[in-house]
Amino acid sequence: MSRIDLFTSPQHQNVCFDESEDGGAVQANNHVIVHDGTAIVLDPGGHKAFRKLLSDLASVVPVSGLKHLFLSHQDPDIVAGINGWLMTTDADAWASSLWKRFIPHFGLDHLVADRLKEIPDEGMVFDLKGVPLLFLPAHFLHSAGNFHVYDPVSKIFYSGDLGASLGQPYTEVPDFEAHRRYMDGFHRRYMASAVAMKAWATMVRDLDIEMIAPQHGAFFRGKAMVQQFIAWASDFPCGVDLLVDRYKVPGRP
Repeated sequence: MSRIDLFTSPQHQNVCFDESEDGGAVQANNHVIVHDGTAIVLDPGGHKAFRKLLSDLASVVPVSGLKHLFLSHQDPDIVAGINGWLMTTDADAWASSLWKRFIPHFGLDHLVADRLKEIPDEGMVFDLKGVPLLFLPAHFLHSAGNFHVYDPVSKIFYSGDLGASLGQPYTEVPDFEAHRRYMDGFHRRYMASAVAMKAWATMVRDLDIEMIAPQHGAFFRGKAMVQQFIAWASDFPCGVDLLVDRYKVPGRP
């Protein structure tokens, strides 16, 4: 895995590890936030990523310092390795209450099932060793129970699948309009509707954001780039807005 340090101060670190799994799996960014020796891993990934990320995490914080796992939604590239994390660390895992009874199907052992904690539908303020992280509702972007994370210390907004890009040859977006070709197609199909996109944009527009860091692809750095992204999201047709005329019986005109 390659390591990217997104923010560093004496007490606070935001680190990204680029998860590259074999077998044609989609590229994913594994994010770690550490404050005063206590860590939370965001969207820890699948089975193949587990051992690699657990090993690389030691370059940031001792495994004993990992106290929390955040699961933005229920997809396998987010959750599939969760049993390994809970069986080998003392961390609790946090996910939407909608997925509390579905995540165990990834092989969650009964011995650790009580450490799968629920995020209420409206989101919550999460205390990371004194830092009030925001777990913000991002439902239907693209999952029915979906959350994003805002870190007020680094001013990084972790946007999960929103902002994802595929195939770009860089880790940080140099030009927003040129970058759109790497993300437009994904968002048209994977985001549920323009209504959800607009609601998200309204919610986050006034947050003090220096970077948007998605789970796949390149980061958006700087307030100007962040506002470009938010403006794009607020007026982007996608999902059911585009699929209504595709509900047809195959082979019929």
